[in-house]
Amino acid sequence: MTTTRQGDMLYRRTDSGEQPDGSAGSGGVAQPAGREAADGQVAPPGPPAGAAVVVGSFTMDRGQWFARHRHEHHQLAWARRGVLAVRATGNTWVLSPSMALWIPAGTPHATGAAGRALFRSLYFLPDRCPIGWSAPTVVGVSPLLRELISYLSDGTLDPAPRERAEAVVLDQLRPVSVATVQAPMPRDPRARRVAEALRADPSDGRTLAEWGPRVGASGRTLARAFVADTGMPYGQWRTRIRLQAAMPLLAGGATVAAVAARVGYASPSAFVAAFRRSVGVPPGAYFAP
Repeated sequence: MTTTRQGDMLYRRTDSGEQPDGSAGSGGVAQPAGREAADGQVAPPGPPAGAAVVVGSFTMDRGQWFARHRHEHHQLAWARRGVLAVRATGNTWVLSPSMALWIPAGTPHATGAAGRALFRSLYFLPDRCPIGWSAPTVVGVSPLLRELISYLSDGTLDPAPRERAEAVVLDQLRPVSVATVQAPMPRDPRARRVAEALRADPSDGRTLAEWGPRVGASGRTLARAFVADTGMPYGQWRTRIRLQAAMPLLAGGATVAAVAARVGYASPSAFVAAFRRSVGVPPGAYFAP
């Protein structure tokens, strides 16, 4: 069964009714790629004659988002450079260039950048696409698929070689199994103040007993609130928020040692072990080109 990587580094939670914004970066809310219709659907750029797949390319700054929208086409969202964030169906995916997200036609979603990024989205005509995945699905981006995407971005390709390349692209779309790294925000206002402080500074090592006097609740009350509102103990939640904060740093080329210290780990080995337990692979494998 395919699961997903998720994170909450650069945005407010859309699954609680809030919309993504640019508060964590210099970008802000952008317009979706393509042509937006009155019903919120967005059509990709016009395809070359006879094409079943069209590639859209665009750059985004850190914290910039394409506002919530949907397509009549299936979409494969991918960042050739940088880190891609996608919110859909109440989940958030944070993807390095070795991963892409399949978004079925009609699925409302918002797309953002965890750092300056070059996105290349593929749009597939549903009536000419044999893939039947009904939910967003993470796929691996092999070196071959990476080159095929660049190849198909050439709008001057003749129909015959384009059709052959499109067939190979479809053959290369294979789900990958990765673990979730969710860190939902607590609803309790006192616990939420703690959570917001940790999102701003994940290296803060204070216990809930130490947080209590600052937010007006006992450590036990805060502990109960984290379990009730997030479904996990405070320590587990803090580990996940640290890993989410680490992802764009690692994707930007920071060393494991530097990132471990930045997000609150005493040693690189402790950080790598936590990353592997939560994600299923070590950082080097997750961010492999």
